[in-house]
Amino acid sequence: MKYKNFLIFIIMTIILLVGCNVDPDFDDETTSKLKNVTESYIENNFEAVESIELDEPYISPMGGTKIDGTVNGQGGFSISLNDDLTVAAISTKEGFPDTKEKCKDQICDY
Repeated sequence: MKYKNFLIFIIMTIILLVGCNVDPDFDDETTSKLKNVTESYIENNFEAVESIELDEPYISPMGGTKIDGTVNGQGGFSISLNDDLTVAAISTKEGFPDTKEKCKDQICDY
């Protein structure tokens, strides 16, 4: 009986450890699309964007697709994307450019 319980415990531990360490990578095509949408959104909705540096996309703990990056070498951001490659939300840090006037009430096309 002890052997059976120990075996079940070991199997469950292995399943949990393997499941928690799965890191889904995006293929090159998906990564490119995600980055293009992110760059287009920022360029079309924010003022004075001269450069955009993007990290690799990743799945957040809540299951959403996110990309972190900086604009003009100083303004950090994190953008959340929906499965249909639309922007769900963006959070910005100090130094991020202001929203274009025409895009304040309604998101501009990207």
